[in-house]
Amino acid sequence: MLSLQHHGSKLCDGISRREWIRLGGLSTLGLGVSQLIQGRTVHASDSNLPGFGKAKSCIFLFMLGGPPQHETWDPKPNASAEVRGEFAAISSATSGLQVCELMPQTAKLTNHIAVLRAMATDDNAHSSSGYWMLTGRPHAPKNFENATPGAPNDWPALPALVRQLRGDRNGFPGAVRLPEAIWNTGKIFWPGQDAGWLGSQADPWLIQCDPNDAQFRVPDITLPVSISPERFNDREQLQRLMNAKFREQDQSPITRWTQWQSKALDLIRSDDTQRAFQIEKESDATRDRYGRNRFGQSVLLARRMVEAGVSLVQVNWTRWKEDPDVAPAWDTHAKNSERLKTALMPPMDQAYSALLEDLHARGILDETLVVWVGEFGRSPKINPSGGRDHWGHVFSAALAGGGVRGGIVHGQSDRDGAYPLEGRAEPQDLAATILHCLGYSADTMVHDRVGRPIAISNGQPIQQIL
Repeated sequence: MLSLQHHGSKLCDGISRREWIRLGGLSTLGLGVSQLIQGRTVHASDSNLPGFGKAKSCIFLFMLGGPPQHETWDPKPNASAEVRGEFAAISSATSGLQVCELMPQTAKLTNHIAVLRAMATDDNAHSSSGYWMLTGRPHAPKNFENATPGAPNDWPALPALVRQLRGDRNGFPGAVRLPEAIWNTGKIFWPGQDAGWLGSQADPWLIQCDPNDAQFRVPDITLPVSISPERFNDREQLQRLMNAKFREQDQSPITRWTQWQSKALDLIRSDDTQRAFQIEKESDATRDRYGRNRFGQSVLLARRMVEAGVSLVQVNWTRWKEDPDVAPAWDTHAKNSERLKTALMPPMDQAYSALLEDLHARGILDETLVVWVGEFGRSPKINPSGGRDHWGHVFSAALAGGGVRGGIVHGQSDRDGAYPLEGRAEPQDLAATILHCLGYSADTMVHDRVGRPIAISNGQPIQQIL
């Protein structure tokens, strides 16, 4: 987050000014984004695969807590009651594909969707399995709950890689996360949400907001009402004087800090930026279609942001104020059916289907990749509390739009939705698929903070859905 109101010796992300200087940016390494892109190696086998570079942007919908595969994309109507649950399977627009009855609007749109039914991490901890899903690299060790950021688990998040590769444009960063970061109980923030070893110049911006709030405004972009234009100009002049003094003191480069200041000022002043966040300009019918809740309006805001030029927008479904502690977000350890029927599936089905319909109607679905995923799935058997527990051995994901064939089901789980039978895919393959659609082969090189070249992925694009 950027702030022009911060006080104290630390910068906006809690790093000291000297640390910012030490870390440096791309300019310090003598590397520009254009050089990185021009210097990448694209194997003919990658570029000749279908879907390469078809996506101009990506909207990444992350369902914190782990959606149950049985009540979403992989119902098991012939399994025992303790496995299949209380909801029926319904037919979809794709021949042979059934989904849960709680997804009636999505079921009509599966001709646009490729479903992965055999995703797996074999990791049953939210934060470590989530780290793998968000970065494409497994956490060391697996099954480590309440993991926190830091080496050796500091692989860049997918949005950070995209921002590094694509750069920023139109006054926007290349990647944005909203409406808040992902955390476990106790506000323990997951690893795998920042740029890690790439350096914080590639961090995807975090915009903490509630676009459903009638008073919605984006922190650190619009001026607070207490700051007049005259006071703002005074602060800008003061910052320039401070930067000049810093240079006189230690002759160290502060390129990155001045660049971030410039970006903040550009955002405040940019008409294009302001328009992108003016969600109130959408018609009531459109806002109603997405759902008048934080997730629905965040998804609508994501559509506006990719239209404005952001390369990747990650929308996190995090806890809502009314969520019970025993089963927050999609972590349905208790009352699984009740939570799904009332609080989870209706707003998800509404917002997700609205996004696909909206992008298609605007003629940009073919150039916008939409990814639907959580950190793992839920256990095959319903527990004594009427819930499903953590399950990383098999779960589902869905992709639609730019570079992906719709009406496809890849992978199969066993009769209880417990383990893969065929077509197992792991997070590095999902990451490689997303990057492929955005125009980057897995062996594209980026450089760490000391200039070492590192391939962006060790996965393989899932060719069956391209």
